[in-house]
Amino acid sequence: MRILKAQPEDLGIILALQYRAFRSEARLLGNERIPPLMQTLKDLEKEYREGIVLKAVDEVGVIIGSVRAREKGDTLHIAKLMVLPERQGRGIGTQLLVAVEKACPKPRYELFTSNVSLKNLKLYEGLGYVRFKEEEMTPELKFVYMEKKAKVFA
Repeated sequence: MRILKAQPEDLGIILALQYRAFRSEARLLGNERIPPLMQTLKDLEKEYREGIVLKAVDEVGVIIGSVRAREKGDTLHIAKLMVLPERQGRGIGTQLLVAVEKACPKPRYELFTSNVSLKNLKLYEGLGYVRFKEEEMTPELKFVYMEKKAKVFA
């Protein structure tokens, strides 16, 4: 597997991957109208122009995962980390997250997930992210905001 910067011609494939990858999250949340499933190609093209989009490709060049990020001040906001459902649980998401941090070094990294996305929470906490805020959407559902501060060596 290789991780590369996505190209404009990859965006349609990445959007199709996004729709597949986020269906399980939609089921978990009991809502098929979550933002990743409502996003259009035009929305993704805007994100591409304003930030960075990485892709994970397998040995024959098939896109099997992706992550996006954009810089704002001293923070890299990481979003839409995804892996094909049949390829999840093999470390691809971990490698994508580490790769986007290396591609855009910042003093602080931020992302969010839901409180019911236990696999996501475990992944992020295992990579050094800590919870700093929760936002209640419904009594059962909260967005959990997590951050990671870059290590500074003197």
